[in-house]
Amino acid sequence: MTRRTIPVRLVARHAERRAFDRLATSTADGRGGALVVAGEAGIGKSALIDAVAGTLDGFEVLRAAGTEFERDLLYATLHQLCAPVLDHRRRLPAVQQRALEAVFGLGTEPSPDPLTVGLAVLGLLHEVARHGPVCCVVDDAQWIDDASRRVLVFVARRVSAERIAVVFAARDVGPPSGLAEFPRVPLAGLGDEDARALLGAATHAGPDAEVIDRILAEAHGNPLALLEFAHHAEPFGVLGPRRFRASVVEALEEQFVHRFERLPDTTRPLVTLAAAEPVGDLDLLRRAARLLGLEAGDLTLAENAGLLTLGPRLRFRHPLVRSAVYASATPEKRRGMHGALAEATDPETDLDRRAWHRAHAVIDADENVAAELERSADRARLRGGFAAAAAFMERAGQLTPAPGRQAGRLLVAAQLRLQAGAPNEARALVHRAERRPMDDKGRARARLLRARIDYQLSHGPQATARLVDVVTELAPEQARETYLEALASFMYNDNQVGCLQELGTRIRKLAPRRTSVRPADLLLDALLDQAMLPVERAVPAMRDAVTAYRTDAGSSGSRRMNLLCQVVIDLRDDEAMEEIADRQVDVARRQGSLASLPQALRYQAVARVAVGRFDEAAVSLSEARALDEAAGTVPLLGPELVLTGFRGDPDRFGELRGRLGRDGRPFEAAGEHYARAVLHNGLGHYEEALDAALAAQRRHQAGSYSIWAVYTELIEAAARAGRPADAAVAMEHLEALVRTNPTPWAVAEWFQAQALLERGEDCEALYRQAIGHFARTRVGVLHARARLTYGEWLRRANRRAEARDELRTAHDMLSRTGARAFAERAARELRATGEQPRRPGEDPLGRLTAQERLIAGKVAAGATSKEVGVMLFLSPRTIDTHLRNVYRKLGISSRRQLREMPL
Repeated sequence: MTRRTIPVRLVARHAERRAFDRLATSTADGRGGALVVAGEAGIGKSALIDAVAGTLDGFEVLRAAGTEFERDLLYATLHQLCAPVLDHRRRLPAVQQRALEAVFGLGTEPSPDPLTVGLAVLGLLHEVARHGPVCCVVDDAQWIDDASRRVLVFVARRVSAERIAVVFAARDVGPPSGLAEFPRVPLAGLGDEDARALLGAATHAGPDAEVIDRILAEAHGNPLALLEFAHHAEPFGVLGPRRFRASVVEALEEQFVHRFERLPDTTRPLVTLAAAEPVGDLDLLRRAARLLGLEAGDLTLAENAGLLTLGPRLRFRHPLVRSAVYASATPEKRRGMHGALAEATDPETDLDRRAWHRAHAVIDADENVAAELERSADRARLRGGFAAAAAFMERAGQLTPAPGRQAGRLLVAAQLRLQAGAPNEARALVHRAERRPMDDKGRARARLLRARIDYQLSHGPQATARLVDVVTELAPEQARETYLEALASFMYNDNQVGCLQELGTRIRKLAPRRTSVRPADLLLDALLDQAMLPVERAVPAMRDAVTAYRTDAGSSGSRRMNLLCQVVIDLRDDEAMEEIADRQVDVARRQGSLASLPQALRYQAVARVAVGRFDEAAVSLSEARALDEAAGTVPLLGPELVLTGFRGDPDRFGELRGRLGRDGRPFEAAGEHYARAVLHNGLGHYEEALDAALAAQRRHQAGSYSIWAVYTELIEAAARAGRPADAAVAMEHLEALVRTNPTPWAVAEWFQAQALLERGEDCEALYRQAIGHFARTRVGVLHARARLTYGEWLRRANRRAEARDELRTAHDMLSRTGARAFAERAARELRATGEQPRRPGEDPLGRLTAQERLIAGKVAAGATSKEVGVMLFLSPRTIDTHLRNVYRKLGISSRRQLREMPL
């Protein structure tokens, strides 16, 4: 690919070059990374990268640059970067091939998921790196389009085990850019000594000392400014027209315009035409020039003037040259240039860029142009580019002559902006649309969009109430889906106690119970009943919803399956719990539904905790975190708190709990209360466990959601703390649940609760019945805890021999599970009987991290490194690196041996 030439040797920047050298060395050794060169325009970012890239022997250097005029064109920067190596896609898995072909317009597959595109680009670069290390250089990263930015940040996060380096050059590296997390090489202005050295190297007969001092004062160490001012200094150092300049950048732009204006009359329009065509396609420029009666050969005069370079593509010396030239042209001239470029653009191969030029070539509303932009928006949306689609549709709205239709297009643009994660821009578009004439349907759409924007921004009670009010104007099916969305939000993020019940009352008034057997309708009824009715009246609707989803194959892919998982857990239906949790994970994988897969994996983890497979739960949570990190979303922490509580790890629990409510996370009060009660019951801190459970009970009584299992924890804590009266409400809850829903799990908990509180003449019989019913379920960790509480009762009754049997069994079960605090509780009781607990044998798998165990399990099941990489959004080389660590920790050397391990 062409590179900008450096007119003089690179001065100074020794420390910065060492940072590049370290990155290059580690990349060549298979430990890639990312680097961001940051600084103001003209500070020397491109010159530094060019100098370093020229020394990268054996590297494949791929280059791309963001341009201000292309930041709304989908994957524009990615096209530049990957086009030279796109043939390597043929070695990728089929799903990744299709994703790349869709993005590059080579296939018919619509809308590849952005994460799939990211993994496909990572796979493509991995294939290139098989032949030698790769350095990807992305200049002017502040202007790359949103879709390319997400993909490139995704790739840069995943090259630590690759021979791939990613280097960004940007003016802004704040959070919106996505670059703030990478190592940064900041470039400041040159010191006076280095600045004088640069001036000396750039000019043979340099200015006198007074002029140099003036140049140094004007340039503030900016290398581009130093060179520009030195070449165009006037007598006494006066640099162009004397006026106040807000910055060095403004002075530079003034210099470039001054140089541009000195070009011949026949050349200036050509340079303006080139400034309006961001790709630098010389063939296109020649065609457009002929349409304007210009001779493209005159561009050599602009090259001689140092404004641009000609080659396979036209490149301006600096982005400031392009922007300064474009801004200096009158609006009429710019429209003429865009009109010629639109006419010269091939409509068969570049419809969207043609539409964009046409949009900038018209002054009046034009339905033909607006319709063409709308079609471009549809194409961008199908390819997953909501930001690009929104830009096309917004311009289409501006150019629509009919006011009513204009409002409709602006509302579509607002919806696309919202989907692209830009709610404030979406709100501004809704406001513009509302100032146009609209019919009743349009006004309803605008109100709904405004409510959705407010809801996305806050998820607070007022925003939710407005959303519910507006939803009544939707079709019934759409409205009920939105009600489910609102209920789901408040179940776990009801920070103002009682709002869930108030919301339920409003929804029930707006959406009366229906005779429909649609699973979504039944689920809405179940959640409303659970929020508003006593247990015995809520259970029937909850069971109906579970039955409907289990028997209706078409509901498997519903994004509301997560809500159903919680309903099943509250009903104590262990068979349905595992079935539904596993099914929604399988469906999300098959459909590539990466938006729903993380939460599906979290409910799978909760189910794994209940059945006592803690390591599998950790694997599911690890995969969910990887997906969230890949998507850039903030993960929910409730399921991880539950696992940590059962494992009895107070330090980790405190760390996780401290993150709740921060960085955009919900407070997740329901999960936190339950997990805290479990943790402290395991540690034997019964007063603390009771405090957490009572806090959950108070919220529940006030109309907020609480996980029903917290009542079981409350009863155990109250019994052990000597406060049985505090368990009265919990006992009523359990009794009502068993009466209307006598599953073995629920019945076991009821017998155990009575035994713990000694509500019966024969406590031993109650304990034994609890253990017997737990043995019929899959909830192994609760079965083990029942054996523990029975053993504790026997020891207190001085029946030591019998107590040892129960406590020994409980200790073994809890130790194997990984419930360390409960196992230690059993060990203490065993020691009190005079027996030392057996020390569990070391589990070699315990040496593995959660991610290593996840990878090991998938490889042991027969998956290749490429297949595992696709599942976990990692490159095959990264998978192989993890596998080597697995082999070392387990003392094995092959996949065959791994398959023989008890994973």
